Amino acid sequence: MPRVDDYGFGRIVIDGKAYNHDVILFWDGKIEKWWRREGHKVYLDDVKTILERKPEVVVFGTGKYGVMKVRDEVRERLKEEGIEVIELISDEAVKKFNELVEGRKAALAIHLTC
Repeated sequence: MPRVDDYGFGRIVIDGKAYNHDVILFWDGKIEKWWRREGHKVYLDDVKTILERKPEVVVFGTGKYGVMKVRDEVRERLKEEGIEVIELISDEAVKKFNELVEGRKAALAIHLTC
């Protein structure tokens, strides 16, 4: 199972490898670059892969200062699909993902900056 080793403004380290862009990390270790149509808002198109892969829970890291917002339509659609949604500032999101991924199909969608 994957593990986030470190997070700081603009940088995340996953299993020893550093990334300087937003990512989605899945329970099986798959990592993809996460580009949103509007940097500080999450739309349905931005979570297509999450919906396709159907994790049990998705943890959104909303940035160092919580600037990124998950739109209601996204939250509602994920819940309709049976996917639990957790939104935390990115520091806390990393901790929560590391806890959850030990026993569940968890995904982390994290904004690395503001």
